Amino acid sequence: MLLVKDLVVSYGAVKALHGISLEVRQGEVVTLIGCNGAGKSTTLRAISGLIRARAGTVEFEGKPIHRTAPHEIVRLGIAQSPEGRGIFANMTVEENLELGAYTRSDPEAIASDREWALSLFPRLRERFRQNAGTLSGGEQQMLAIARALLTKPRLLLLDEPSLGLAPQVVQTIFKIIRDINAAGTTILLVEQNAHMALKVAHRAYVLEVGVIKMQGPAAELAASDEVRKAYLGMH
Repeated sequence: MLLVKDLVVSYGAVKALHGISLEVRQGEVVTLIGCNGAGKSTTLRAISGLIRARAGTVEFEGKPIHRTAPHEIVRLGIAQSPEGRGIFANMTVEENLELGAYTRSDPEAIASDREWALSLFPRLRERFRQNAGTLSGGEQQMLAIARALLTKPRLLLLDEPSLGLAPQVVQTIFKIIRDINAAGTTILLVEQNAHMALKVAHRAYVLEVGVIKMQGPAAELAASDEVRKAYLGMH
């Protein structure tokens, strides 16, 4: 579904990605793990068109998209729930969700997708008319994911969904990631919580300073000594 080939991204003179390649097949959850500054978020931003790659290609369903504008990429079926959530704090939960459906013009389908998103995140239903800025961190994260779902993506990019959240909320978020995938949405997950990410993913890539160091079935990587030492805090 997604094919990234030899992607090079620089910020000024600093190379953030040194020609990485990865793929995501339809129906999978694929996770990209690595330390802070490894280039995980940069990879997602390059896929969603928010930054331009210096070299390499990104293909979605067989079509090159690395020269496509971000809003067109959303129309093609890729949505991103950004790191830091990026919700509109002075708008209500309802208005934030409406903006998620901005590129669509099918009121009945939008209503049914909104209903589905609210059934995944009952807390958002309770806070429907509240300003998003008054929500807790966990609820804001739920809203960021729900808003992305309202674009009706075939591929959902999740950037650090567990960042800064209480352990109990993290469990909830990961359960919902599983549910979204089970309902048919393919997911590319960037996550510092490698332990949870490897539990939910089918396959994984380990990114170290802009280079993919390891890849394989998530269960295999979770069992590897190298990964356990570096990312799972086990010796």
